[in-house]
Amino acid sequence: MGLTACVLAVDAGNSKTDVAVVAADGSVLATARGGGFRPPVVGVEAAVDAVADAVGRAFAAAGVSSVEHVSACLANADFPVEERQLAAALRTRAWGPDVEVRNDTFAILRAGVTEPRGVAVVCGAGINCVGMRPDGRTARFPALGRISGDWGGGWGLAEEALWHAARAEDGRGVDTDLARVLPHHFGLPSMYALIEALHLEEIAPARRHELTPVLFATAATGDPVARSLVDRLTDEVVSMATVALTRLDLLDEETPVLLGGSVLAARHPQLDDGVRELLADRAPKAVPQVVTARPVLGAALLGLDRAGASLEVQARVRAYYEA
Repeated sequence: MGLTACVLAVDAGNSKTDVAVVAADGSVLATARGGGFRPPVVGVEAAVDAVADAVGRAFAAAGVSSVEHVSACLANADFPVEERQLAAALRTRAWGPDVEVRNDTFAILRAGVTEPRGVAVVCGAGINCVGMRPDGRTARFPALGRISGDWGGGWGLAEEALWHAARAEDGRGVDTDLARVLPHHFGLPSMYALIEALHLEEIAPARRHELTPVLFATAATGDPVARSLVDRLTDEVVSMATVALTRLDLLDEETPVLLGGSVLAARHPQLDDGVRELLADRAPKAVPQVVTARPVLGAALLGLDRAGASLEVQARVRAYYEA
């Protein structure tokens, strides 16, 4: 039998998985990185296998065989029933007797606060929002795209930009520089050529996300259509945050509102300033801040919360990731 550590922290997103083995005193014994966690695509067992590979390497580097608490923040854990199903799958791996699974947005939230209290809005490929209080109460959204009322995220912004650009070129919509800069990004002469290339997959579908920075750059030049899309995203971010604050009875208390994900972390001036101004109007006591710490820190802190760790212990693991 090997040694037993305190927490196995797992942050598993669609594109990558980060794990950390944390001792009871907050020391990070080992870390490892693995592939993406996509149970809807490959199935639960295959998705957990990808996590298991990273966990095995971290355990070996730490010289441990198990932990007391497994704190896993996982993409695609959008409903409590999915969290329970994924927790059951993780328990079969016997990494530790206590397993807690949360949506990966909770990792970003916890990484940005000194106690489990606040709201986080994450805008990367998609958009999501969660909130939590120390008493265990949480607020969350399904975040499944249009069927759950969502708008925004890098993928959605790229599609909206393409929609407006296509209509501008053929005359159905108002003129916008997007009709010229989007195809130019791929070295193409027109939106017609870009539409054809995307349809025939001469340009890989995954490359559409490259158009989101192009949209923001176009908005920065003053293009009205591009600016209107950024303004709409601003409203979505603040609406989600305000609803979460209201559900948790935090609207009238000074509360951190964490902004994370590649789109928000990029600090585009129109979006960043707009979110802060609109949030000040709708939730004056909210304290917005951009989170840049790796989300696996949040998973580790959630595990230490469950273990009843002191602030000193939590500060030690935070120092490791924020150094």
